[in-house]
Amino acid sequence: MADVTFDYGNLMEVEGGLTGRDLSDVNSRLQNAAGELLQNSYGFMRLPREREAAAACMELAQEIRNSGATDFVHAGIGGSALGPMAVQRALNHPYYNLLPAETRGGPRIHFAENTDPNSLGAILDVADPENTWVNVVTKSGTTAETMTNFLVVRGVLIEALGESGYGDRTVFTTDPEEGYLNQISAREDIRTLSIPKDVGGRFSVLTPVGLLPAAVGGLDVDALLRGAAQCVDEVEAQGAEHPAVVGAAMHYLMDTARGRNVRVMMAYADALERTAAWFVQLWAESLGKDGKGSTPHGAVGTTDQHSQVQLYMEGPQDKVIEILEVGEHPRDLEIPRAYEDLDGVGYLGGHTMAELLNVECDATRRALAEAGRPNSTIKLGTINEENLGYLFQALEVQTAITGSLYGVNAFNQPGVEAGKQITYKRMGRPGY
Repeated sequence: MADVTFDYGNLMEVEGGLTGRDLSDVNSRLQNAAGELLQNSYGFMRLPREREAAAACMELAQEIRNSGATDFVHAGIGGSALGPMAVQRALNHPYYNLLPAETRGGPRIHFAENTDPNSLGAILDVADPENTWVNVVTKSGTTAETMTNFLVVRGVLIEALGESGYGDRTVFTTDPEEGYLNQISAREDIRTLSIPKDVGGRFSVLTPVGLLPAAVGGLDVDALLRGAAQCVDEVEAQGAEHPAVVGAAMHYLMDTARGRNVRVMMAYADALERTAAWFVQLWAESLGKDGKGSTPHGAVGTTDQHSQVQLYMEGPQDKVIEILEVGEHPRDLEIPRAYEDLDGVGYLGGHTMAELLNVECDATRRALAEAGRPNSTIKLGTINEENLGYLFQALEVQTAITGSLYGVNAFNQPGVEAGKQITYKRMGRPGY
């Protein structure tokens, strides 16, 4: 079972925090929001129990791993990249691509996200085009950044493998019926994986968007979905009492009742840095509408204790800090005893690095509370597939509920369309 807990004590027990009356005032709206979430059967709530897509991803991933592939290029942007990147960063070796092939057991995984030619060029510098697969992830097939990366990679693969060979090494992850990738697939006989129509990009990590690269990387897709399904089960059973739902009210009130309109997610594990980045998009793009929403920001402990905590401790009273804590780190190293005659160094010997990381995590939490800086904690028993799946699902639930409290549609993103229209026109797309 997943082991993920939420602690909101320091949102209420510190100076300037919330009160019981704050929560009671919003309780009826929270109940309604939870009821609406469960009654409407949103697509992202169904994903953990739908195993057909997962089976297709695992079957295709096994084919890729057995094909002798040396490289797997995942072309996507925004929700089509942040979720898969978060999964890989959290669960695989941080230098996965540098491990010997026999240790990895599968191809190197590259994310072609931005349209920066230096980044894609670097991928092409190291990838072997004769043994590379490309997965193109866009529902519409019109995402300029993704299609640009695809067209460049396509040209390289055709040069190395020919037209038919390129098609054999290409996957489209897209809308089940519509969009330009389906048209290209019909022309070139490219296999496709489907993103459910009612699941937007930032909620898509548990669709083939995230599941295929996870399976290619040798991760346990079933466990990822099992953790998410546990979260859904608990939300259905507990409704507005579920901690993720309660957290929606807390963070909504921190903004609207206390003026704390910056939400910092500070992960005390390097492996969760991309998870915080995934959450930043989820929260920002879902809630930033009609002049509403709080600003999410990612941070990493202990690194950002030396770059940002000064601001959190003594800067404007406009932030709420959310700590991602790991109880038992997947790996630990003992600190050797040395320089015991030097008080400022010798005391570290005999401890472990994980112990120091968690002590500093708790120290930050306590120091913030003592300074009257509200903070909360999400604690993972360890970093594994089940816990990460649960965390993804819980934060998606929390975001959807918070959207209801703000009175905004958490599932659209009209604010990003204007820039797309200008780009299409300047790049010469017909009709713009």
